[in-house]
Amino acid sequence: MTLPPYPSGHQLLEGKRVLVTAAAGTGIGFATAKRCAEEGAVVAISDKHERRLAESAARLAEVMGRDPVAVACDVTREDDVQRMFDEVGAFDILVNNAGLGGTAELADMTDEQWSIVLDVTLTGTMRCTREALRRLRLQGTGGAIVNNASVIGWRAQAGQAHYAAAKAGVMALTRTAAVEAAAIGVRVNAVAPSLAMHENLAKVTTDELLAELTAREAFGRAAEPWEIANVIVFLASEYASYLTGEVLSVSSQHP
Repeated sequence: MTLPPYPSGHQLLEGKRVLVTAAAGTGIGFATAKRCAEEGAVVAISDKHERRLAESAARLAEVMGRDPVAVACDVTREDDVQRMFDEVGAFDILVNNAGLGGTAELADMTDEQWSIVLDVTLTGTMRCTREALRRLRLQGTGGAIVNNASVIGWRAQAGQAHYAAAKAGVMALTRTAAVEAAAIGVRVNAVAPSLAMHENLAKVTTDELLAELTAREAFGRAAEPWEIANVIVFLASEYASYLTGEVLSVSSQHP
């Protein structure tokens, strides 16, 4: 199926300051940072991988017309998270994109395999959300947080017990944080993509599995990362001003 045209910006985030975690590379994180910049935001990015972070910052600078704040951050380390927010400074929107996958049947899964996926994907999202809410409360200017969940948080897939549990946890965290954050004018929502194709996914997934997953999609193709990013931009924007505690499926997958 032919891809839809790449959208032009409409200044949906004009004047907003956005932080996107795990934004290096070619996946949803960088696509989100780029779309936010195209919508008028001043964007800061973080990632654990310093070389890819520098490369992504240079690409983002071409869109923004200025160098973005780019902070190396491992979301499993609380001191890294604190330093990231310190270097970014005041912000309006946080996009929690950091996550880690893997494939292992539950009967063969080690504690280490389980723990690292949960620590990056769920606890890392909690750490960043917690600190964002503390700082947004002090700023007193409202704001928005958008988390990256996954349809695997709803749907069973063999070999994904750790990732499914983590993403289901992100969904529950989103709903609870939204209730608590409403009092300070902060909205908290999440997207749940099914299959978004980028080169890193292709490296860690077999052609057979990708073909099987693609066949489940109603459009007969995977999403482009920027198509997920468009929905994140919507949730971050004032067009979603009365939307909080929601997990929005970004999937054409039929049952």
